Amino acid sequence: MTPRRPYLVRAMYEWLLDNQLTPHLAVDADYPGCQVPWQFVQDGQIILNISPTAVTNFTADNEAVQFNARFSGNPHRVIVPMGAILAMYARENGAGSMFEPEPYYENPTAISPVSESVTETTKSETAEKDTDTKKKESQKKKSSSSHLRVVK
Repeated sequence: MTPRRPYLVRAMYEWLLDNQLTPHLAVDADYPGCQVPWQFVQDGQIILNISPTAVTNFTADNEAVQFNARFSGNPHRVIVPMGAILAMYARENGAGSMFEPEPYYENPTAISPVSESVTETTKSETAEKDTDTKKKESQKKKSSSSHLRVVK
């Protein structure tokens, strides 16, 4: 059976935008294939504003959420595999959902990598990835508990 998360992510994103809310993703930055700006990662997680005013070239397919965004004025290509998405919620009121673990995402090496034709990596992005990889290795800190809480 295919995983539910990609469908729930796309539906939640559309619902939040339809209600004039600002969608945010809570992401496990240590998940394999996750490309995020490491200087903003805290306790292995990062919160990303994915509203249309904050990102460009947004796509959410069955494998990953991808977009371009600026962080402290610097452009970044962000790739978040579906297995790395912990929650999606509205900044304004916390409406949204935490995603339960799914067996499909328990072995991330079994998931096919994000298509390079979609990302069209340039030389500068490759250098940036190398820097991010080094930062990731030096900053890897697994937290035993999440800072997220359930909002009812």
